[in-house]
Amino acid sequence: MSAAAEHDRRLPEAVEAARVAVGAVARSWTRPEAGIWEIHDDLWTHSRLTCVAGLRQAARTLAGPAEAARWTSLADAILAETSRTSLTPEGRWRRAPGDDRVDAALLIPPLRGALPSEDPRTAATLRAVREDLVEEGFVYRYRAGDEPLGVAEGAFILCGFFLALAEDRQGDTARALAAFERTRSGCATSGLFSEEYDVGQRQLRGNMPQAFVHALLLETAWRLAG
Repeated sequence: MSAAAEHDRRLPEAVEAARVAVGAVARSWTRPEAGIWEIHDDLWTHSRLTCVAGLRQAARTLAGPAEAARWTSLADAILAETSRTSLTPEGRWRRAPGDDRVDAALLIPPLRGALPSEDPRTAATLRAVREDLVEEGFVYRYRAGDEPLGVAEGAFILCGFFLALAEDRQGDTARALAAFERTRSGCATSGLFSEEYDVGQRQLRGNMPQAFVHALLLETAWRLAG
């Protein structure tokens, strides 16, 4: 079977899966949940913006006219409410309502289509990550309370690759390549990555290998090479 024929065969399944997922989003996007880092329940900004990205992508690629309008309308409503509750006075995304900390996870939704690269909220959040979460080129998830970076946990290698993708999407090739190469330099002698990198000790932390880190390594390398 050709690739085109296989795509056509699976398209109805993908559309049905999208309907089920959009229905779940419509029912649950206002509820607290554990977020990408799976900590305490809250109205995490990353989760809401990821719903926006998924709805927009489904409306573009899978939906008929009626569903596209419905899914786009829901995406607009989620984005409007999130902008109302989860923007700082400086115009960047906060982690959640009531939590003003910078979170590297907030680099992800614009990469997946929640917002355009030129959106000022995207640019402001990227600047905040650069200024607040980067140490010697390595990127942390967020600050744990008032502790200095590196006390509670190591830098997250995943976040380093997301930073490289975010810089590339802003059109800053030099910064994107620098972030990619710096993050890539943290690999073990085997060439594999764990979840975290201890900047002070110059060593990896956590279980190895971490599949999601290697997936982002490949995605980032492909995009920067393109």
